[in-house]
Amino acid sequence: MERLFVDIAGWAAALLILGGYALLTAGKVDAKSPLYQAMNVLGAIGFIINSGYFKAWPSAVLNVIWAGIGIVALIRIASGRRKARAIAA
Repeated sequence: MERLFVDIAGWAAALLILGGYALLTAGKVDAKSPLYQAMNVLGAIGFIINSGYFKAWPSAVLNVIWAGIGIVALIRIASGRRKARAIAA
């Protein structure tokens, strides 16, 4: 059962990251879009689970950094939106 969860996490991660990149490339989302960044963060978490389980440490570390970059981007996006609303009010 554990192995099934790890496999699902890996495949879901791949779909999220590829889907986000496809949306970005197709011009459907912007790199600063919360959807794009959330897809990257969730995808990275899935890859952390998968690569950590299989002890693929370079991939796990890469995805920890990837998730961190996405989290920082989401925080900045939210902060920018709050500032924009405060200015508009």
